[in-house]
Amino acid sequence: MALLEQATHLLNRLPAPAVRTLETLLHRLPGAQRMLERQYDQMLAELDRALHPYREELVQYRQLPEQGRDRDAILAEMERLQAQESVRWRDGYVSGAVYHGDAGHIDFLNRVYAINSQSNPLHFDLWPSTAKYEAEIVSMTAHMLGASHTPDPIVGTVTSGGTESILLAMRAYRDQARAQRRIQQPEIVAPMSAHAAFDKAAQYFAMKLVRVPVGPDYRADVSAMERAITPNTVVMVGSAPSFPHGVIDPIPALADIAKRHGIGFHTDACLGGFVLPWAQELGYAAPEFDFRLPGVTSMSADTHKYGYAAKGTSVVLYRGYALRHYQYYAVADWPGGLYFSPTFAGSRPGALSAACWAAMVSMGAEGYREAAARILATGHLLRAWIGEIPDLQVLGDPLWVIAFGSPTLNIYQLLDAMTARGWSLNGLHRPPAVHLCVTLRHTGPGVAQRFVDDLREAVAYVKNHPQDKGEMAPIYGLAATLPLHSLVTDLLRRTIDRLYEV
Repeated sequence: MALLEQATHLLNRLPAPAVRTLETLLHRLPGAQRMLERQYDQMLAELDRALHPYREELVQYRQLPEQGRDRDAILAEMERLQAQESVRWRDGYVSGAVYHGDAGHIDFLNRVYAINSQSNPLHFDLWPSTAKYEAEIVSMTAHMLGASHTPDPIVGTVTSGGTESILLAMRAYRDQARAQRRIQQPEIVAPMSAHAAFDKAAQYFAMKLVRVPVGPDYRADVSAMERAITPNTVVMVGSAPSFPHGVIDPIPALADIAKRHGIGFHTDACLGGFVLPWAQELGYAAPEFDFRLPGVTSMSADTHKYGYAAKGTSVVLYRGYALRHYQYYAVADWPGGLYFSPTFAGSRPGALSAACWAAMVSMGAEGYREAAARILATGHLLRAWIGEIPDLQVLGDPLWVIAFGSPTLNIYQLLDAMTARGWSLNGLHRPPAVHLCVTLRHTGPGVAQRFVDDLREAVAYVKNHPQDKGEMAPIYGLAATLPLHSLVTDLLRRTIDRLYEV
């Protein structure tokens, strides 16, 4: 680890072309590769206990057991693990992840799932109820996001999560541009803060993602975004809000630019789609971001976040049927018959769509409005309290996803210190920071105060123990400073490998 840290200090002094050349050489030199392997193994060994906490206490199944286990024993083991793992999120120690978490709500969704456990939207002739649920999920979400304020039809589909919603939208823009404009090298223009799913879409669909630096307020830079448009640009992206910093991009200005240039505009409202519609009427400063803006041609909104559905469902929406058609897959000459599907998956768990529909109609507009009020009030309070801690700085102008950095402390050591106090927060890069995504779990009595008290203690601890690096601080610090990004990517791939090891 020390060797990599020393190399990082040297590499950061080199110009970018020299760094890329050195990166290529490192991957070709056997000696350098062996050194990296040893460093990776050391770092991953330190993480292994966190990745596999049950390895010593539970039976590991590398092959099918010869005789099946007793069902009651299986259920008892699962219930014990669930009880053990639910403590932190239930008591509000987790950023995001569990957005509702009330026992009654969870029991209700579990009953809905059990009733619909065999349903599959692929076989809509067998389960027309699932088609009803999905159509109504799309319609309810669309009307919440401005469909009532435009003459254009706002249509969409239910997906497995925000990533699939974003991937489907980007594929639709790619194929539309190929068909209508003969563009063979399509480009996406997105701020640096846009979700990593846009990188994934670009990689999967052979598109070029043009990442544009954000402004000093961490929002998309309108002028820079417009300058990034080329004849190959097929879509521009804005976040409402962005995952890293919780700020809302200037969607009205960006959507207007996209419309003037004749390209699509996608509002990524995966985080904000079920909170922001109520923010203005609750007295919070929130710009328009949805289909009320003529330039917005697609949106993503996660029902399994602040829509309080079970994981994983999301909704992708389009302005008009024509654009949505480019999302679909259909084949008419397969020996197995006519085949078509609206999303990437063929068979899908209809029970998740049923649970999503049940969550939405049981909450109603009043329920979502009340939940948004609690979350926004808690976010406002936490932002003010964090801002009062001398060594911390709140980034940008967030509403309920509060990111903060430090000009005086190693923020990743602070992340480890908060982890030691039971908190599960998100580490960020560019700049180094940490954020807390406020959910209903944080709006309970005393939770926000507990967070700030622990944060003050953690700040004091890091100031008094600057050499105590913890488990994640070295890795986050390395990823934040090492210019050889493929090396960090290699480390992340190896981490995934470890997750799948028994």
